Amino acid sequence: MISRIVFTLAATATLATAGPCDIYASGGTPCVAAHSTTRALYNNYSGPLYQVLRGSDNATTDIRPLSVGGVSNAATQDNFCNGSTCLISIIYDQSGRGNHLTQAPPGGAARGPNVNGFDYLAGALGAPVMLNGHKVYGVFISPFTGYRNNNPNGIAKGDEAEGLYAVFDGSHYNTGCCFDYGNAETNSLDTGNGHMEAIYFGTGDGSGRGTGSGSGPWIMADLENGLFSGVDPINNPADPSITSRFVTAVLKGRPNQWAIRGGDATSGSLSTYYNGVRPSNGYNPMSKEGAILLGIGGDNSNNAQGTFYEGVMTSGYPSDATENAVQADISKAGYAATASLMSGPSISVGSRVSFRVTTPSFTNRYIIHSGNAIAIQTVPQSSGIDLKQQASWTVRAGLGNSACLSFESVDTPGSFIRHSQYKLVVNPNDNSKLFREDATFCLQAGVNGQGSSLRSWSYPARYFRHYNGLLYIAGNSGPHEFDNPALFNDDVSFVVSNSFA
Repeated sequence: MISRIVFTLAATATLATAGPCDIYASGGTPCVAAHSTTRALYNNYSGPLYQVLRGSDNATTDIRPLSVGGVSNAATQDNFCNGSTCLISIIYDQSGRGNHLTQAPPGGAARGPNVNGFDYLAGALGAPVMLNGHKVYGVFISPFTGYRNNNPNGIAKGDEAEGLYAVFDGSHYNTGCCFDYGNAETNSLDTGNGHMEAIYFGTGDGSGRGTGSGSGPWIMADLENGLFSGVDPINNPADPSITSRFVTAVLKGRPNQWAIRGGDATSGSLSTYYNGVRPSNGYNPMSKEGAILLGIGGDNSNNAQGTFYEGVMTSGYPSDATENAVQADISKAGYAATASLMSGPSISVGSRVSFRVTTPSFTNRYIIHSGNAIAIQTVPQSSGIDLKQQASWTVRAGLGNSACLSFESVDTPGSFIRHSQYKLVVNPNDNSKLFREDATFCLQAGVNGQGSSLRSWSYPARYFRHYNGLLYIAGNSGPHEFDNPALFNDDVSFVVSNSFA
């Protein structure tokens, strides 16, 4: 009797310090892939969580936990990326199977925007959050951004059983296809119904197939050629619109049975939104191929957006009890929004400002607009009021995220700087979700050490940049002419001053 009590106490103590993958293993369904940029998913893991790529010299460094089994050491990233831009180049697999996620190659639905057809990498600064009081970074997926591993090890194939969970940002989504995490084709092509089993988060792909109650976003399953909230018909009123800031999304499948579960990642338990048989028309039995993707569909459909913090894939069909224990661990991890998405010199909401260029030989030029077009131009003190107003902007709380900023034209009230097809333009606010996001920018200390740089909230690897006299959201060494790395740090740094008017 005494030995049994000691054993029980020891087991309880071990469970109390277990990570999600320790919990899955104890339930007989071990992780075969484990990805997170925010924390270790095993209690004893101390290896790299992710790698960042620095724009100024293409150097890389790995970001590890602060301690064994702990949260990410964000200070390593901040110090490494200071004075430059950074991208997330690898998300490491913590399971030991080598199922790392890297830049997604072109697929049947889309070639990425880069010259070689690969998707974008995520900007490393796009998704800062707090985890048990420590700042960490998630993976902010903007359209055309994606990660993939087409040569997996140990991921479920055919009709084999598996489980998945992911923690997402419940407020960052769109109608694009497809913000997924999970099992997909190994050739980046649509090879038919039932060849995928991935968690999807968003408001659907616009086809009308796959919806829940309300207007979304919903947790659904991408099973290839369909987003499913349940079985036929695939509108499932039991699949609710997500309202939590951080969401735990769960998907699991085995022969002719699958389930969707979800909950608030900061508190409470999981709810089951669907648990039943497979859809018809090629989804029973399944034909899973075992590749792993993040942020895209199986054929590289890459128009979606969302934010990923952590997720795993298991061997075997986890029990509800195991998943409930994982949810308790996620809640205990303490996800919370950061106090600010910005750094560097502050700008007061409601103030009026002008932006001066810092690139040598252009330091007497300012950001101005003429009609809808935005350019740089000299603005002498002797200029008339019209030009001075065109070079002046009223600072507003970010239309798409109030933790950042938007800039309203002084001479055309109600019109804001936004990006459209990568160009910066001035347009009237139509109050659409897309406009609000396109018109939101986050300030950070100037990349060249002067003033401030303005990072697009919706494309956080891209910054205000002047190039050949015009303004763009530009990336360092991207596929466009205005992504030219020459003078990039100077061209994206501006001195913010009191406005001309």
